[in-house]
Amino acid sequence: MYLADSRGAPAAVEHRGRRWAAVPGTVLALGAVSLITDVSAEMVTAVLPLYLVSGLGLSPLGFGVLDGVYNGVGALVRLAGGHLADGGGGRHKAVAVAGYGLSALCKPLLLVAHTLPVIGAVLALDRTGKGLRTAPRDALISLATPPERRGRAFGVHRAMDTTGALCGPVLAFLVLGVAAEGYDAVFTVSSCVAALGVVVLVLFVPGRPARAEANINAADTAAHTTRAARTTSAAGTDAHGSAASSGPLRVTALLRMPGVRRLAACAVLLGLTTVSDSFVYLLLQRRFEVPAQWFPLLPLGTAAAFLLLAVPAGVVADRIGRRRLFLLGHLALLGAYGLVLAAPGGPLPVMAVLVLHGAFYAATDGVLAAAVTGLVPEAMRARGLALVGTGQALARFACSIAFGAAWTAWGDGPALAVAAAGLAISTPAAIAALRSPARPSAQRTA
Repeated sequence: MYLADSRGAPAAVEHRGRRWAAVPGTVLALGAVSLITDVSAEMVTAVLPLYLVSGLGLSPLGFGVLDGVYNGVGALVRLAGGHLADGGGGRHKAVAVAGYGLSALCKPLLLVAHTLPVIGAVLALDRTGKGLRTAPRDALISLATPPERRGRAFGVHRAMDTTGALCGPVLAFLVLGVAAEGYDAVFTVSSCVAALGVVVLVLFVPGRPARAEANINAADTAAHTTRAARTTSAAGTDAHGSAASSGPLRVTALLRMPGVRRLAACAVLLGLTTVSDSFVYLLLQRRFEVPAQWFPLLPLGTAAAFLLLAVPAGVVADRIGRRRLFLLGHLALLGAYGLVLAAPGGPLPVMAVLVLHGAFYAATDGVLAAAVTGLVPEAMRARGLALVGTGQALARFACSIAFGAAWTAWGDGPALAVAAAGLAISTPAAIAALRSPARPSAQRTA
């Protein structure tokens, strides 16, 4: 953990280039919260597509709308969550607790939701909680971690988060195998696990993590402040973003930062061709004739690959550039689309698709958040994360609805072919958009 001097304060880095051996305790505590919460969430996610499509007879278009609501509603409240967290007094933990708590309260409501409108309302509330908590949580991670290590820190957090995603479907599979009431039993266990995650957050995550920037030597601090001042001058802020952090959301101030604007635009463009996880698993189940009882285990392949690759991907992102790795990750997703469309039947293509799917998340999820934190001043950190995340989530919301409509009208194969063609076009466009003149070496990790 942190080195400390005789006064108990974090010690300064002894010389330029020295690396910290471990991520901060705040990151590990938040990782534990995400692990527990993801066990709960993925128990529901693993059974929900089959429950809605096979159990309730929902059409692909109807499922696309519901899945879009499930993922899109959270996007609409991310900006509000970021604004509340960045407000005076450092409310990051309080907003995160509210978000995690709201999602936990929604799990037992699934026990009494047996019609599509009610299920949709419950899922919308659940995603509202996720939208509230995501930006404050990622801001806490960035504030506790030195800039040159943020890719690793987000990779560790996402690896712990994905451990929960790995355990959730297994637990759902076991519960379905032994419980007489099936889905209701899954929802009950999920509720208990979600409540545990909130307890861990309240008890073990500090409200004001030690600011990692205090541990950088004087020269590094001066350079970091100068870069922040240059970045925020166009937005009308000082080096700490104080001007832009007051008053309303000031989204336009963030969008006037060229790096933030380009990154947000690329996240939106690529999100428009990112087919949701639930559709990917439904495609695998139908095109490769995966037995229905094994359906809850399909997310395990994605989660396992994500778990194994998240930390290495974060380290690579810190070295070659986070935006570059973010774009490369979408090539893995394009490969997964191609295999679904062209591969013959059998277990090996299914495994290959899931590995590529997990590699896509390892190279994009935490890496995108780390890239944003390198472009946004501390006082606007949560809002910057919320802005980019909101744009990406809304784009995926539109993709879910469009993909469901295309599947209903043309079939699953043509719908996926259109998505793959769109991704093949948008990835080079995003590369061109993010390409910029030679940058100072200190900014290459952004």
